[in-house]
Order: sequence, then structure tokens, then C-alpha cells
Amino acid sequence: MTANPAPSSQPADASALYQALGEKSGITQLMDDFVNRLVADPRIADSFKNANLENLKRQLTEQICQVAGGPCQYRGADMASAHADMDIRKSHFNALVEDLQRAMDARSIPFSAQNQLLARLAPMHRDIISK
Repeated sequence: MTANPAPSSQPADASALYQALGEKSGITQLMDDFVNRLVADPRIADSFKNANLENLKRQLTEQICQVAGGPCQYRGADMASAHADMDIRKSHFNALVEDLQRAMDARSIPFSAQNQLLARLAPMHRDIISK
């Protein structure tokens, strides 16, 4: 993801999604649950077997916080560079999205907020899927 990970099509109150996700602490908890689901998902677990999970959780928290209109600034690699050698297929990406949806459901994040977040993240698939 680049320093500007989301399109500028955010609503006038860009922080509403950030608040719906529980602000920084809620996003941190969501990303903890999400990453735990990723490493347990047999469809994509191999992609995370050598990952620094604490760093991944931290970077995802920053990224989602920024995408959601929060005060965070994602400073990680752009999505194309970060995923260049991972041979990610559409099925892998879809599994990841399903795991994110399950994590949001488990945290009782409203469906409308889930849709808003997924809509902001969706354009990244172009830089992540390589096969």
C-alpha cells in the first residue's frame, strides 16, 4: 500500500468509519483477531508461516486506521512491492477478505461499516493479486 492507501472518495465525515471500527483500540483488536484467523486458515496459512506477526498486526492497524479516516499514518511498503513475490491468486485474496469479514462479525462491527471498509480496501486487489 502506498502512503495514500484509500481513494479520496471518503464521506464528508471521514472519521465516522474510524469511530464505527472502535477507533485505534478497536482496530488493534480487530487486526489481532484477523491475523490470528489468517494463520489458522488452511487456504492461506502458508503465506504467513515466516511472517513477523506482531509487525504485521501493527502495520495492518496503521493501514486500516488511515483507510478508515483515523489519525494514523501507514508507513509500510506499497502493496505491489509488499506482495510482489508472494504469487497471490484471487482465491487467496478472497480467503483473506472472508477472514476479515469473520473478524468484523466477531467484533459486532455494523454491516454498513464493514461494507465501507471493504469498499475502501477493494482497489488494492490490483496490486496484491499476481496470478
